Amino acid sequence: MQCKLPKIFILLTGCYFIILLFSALEPYSRSVWIAEIIPAIAILLIIGWVSCHYSFSKTAYLLMFIWLCLHTIGAKYTFANVPFDWFNSLIGSERNQFDRIAHFSIGLYAYPIAEYLINRKNLSIKFASSFALFSIMSLAAGYEIVEWWYAELAGGNEGIAFLGSQGDIWDAQKDMLMDTLGALLSLTLLVVQRSLKSN
Repeated sequence: MQCKLPKIFILLTGCYFIILLFSALEPYSRSVWIAEIIPAIAILLIIGWVSCHYSFSKTAYLLMFIWLCLHTIGAKYTFANVPFDWFNSLIGSERNQFDRIAHFSIGLYAYPIAEYLINRKNLSIKFASSFALFSIMSLAAGYEIVEWWYAELAGGNEGIAFLGSQGDIWDAQKDMLMDTLGALLSLTLLVVQRSLKSN
């Protein structure tokens, strides 16, 4: 079967590869960059594979690529060192909040998950949204465990750079909260869009 990818996916992938190239040039730590880029490329390939069989809405594609771009930028600098002073100053934070924003963007994947279940599996919006929310929450918890595991194995400055906790003992819990808030926002957007279409 021939795979015909949606134009929006091709366009966004082209833009993403520009960011990927920028990220690959002289990263803060090559080993950390590789560890961070592997999941991003894996997600991109999964989106492409699913897109051969199902075309998401433009909103869904845009939301999915937000995380890809932010994560890839974070991979270049490590999340604690991304030049993000303008935002940190805006909210009066001494901590680099780029990591929190990136975690929030992971939650945006709840939208395409729910959309797929509604359109392809004919599930109710309530069930699809609940499944998408719990999927993101489970993924967030799983990622924090993998992050801890890698940091333990790598050790030293490399492990600390990958972990990106910036001295916050509640970093993992706050990251999971941001994932969840991103999911709730994206699912609210889905519900609002669907109610406007039905009216």
